[in-house]
Amino acid sequence: MRTKLDLLTKVRHLALMQVFKLFRKDEWLQFKAMGKTKGAPIDIADGFIHFSKSNQLQETARKHFKDENDLILVSCDADILKPNLKWEISRGGDLFPHLYRQLYLEDIISQIEIPRMDGMYKFPDNL
Repeated sequence: MRTKLDLLTKVRHLALMQVFKLFRKDEWLQFKAMGKTKGAPIDIADGFIHFSKSNQLQETARKHFKDENDLILVSCDADILKPNLKWEISRGGDLFPHLYRQLYLEDIISQIEIPRMDGMYKFPDNL
């Protein structure tokens, strides 16, 4: 598992469809310790793990993590998550990826901490 989004990850992103999941730091640490997760409380309540496409991340962070400081962004290969990854209409009529199974550490391509600057989350430029 990589610890940052690097050039190889950028090239892989162009060659494969990546989906992204934001975790609060405590959720990420628990996931790492257990090796699997059913997601955050909202995921468990909804019956699936919420993911985002890269162009949806800023809005997802603003809407669902506005008071959080320590976020971890993980990426996964959408093809690896099939057939349990469903694309469903959500916010604003846009399609969002939803995972209908547990997420395993082996599913993670990369992870990176997302800093918050001036009230906005700073996502990597290569997303």
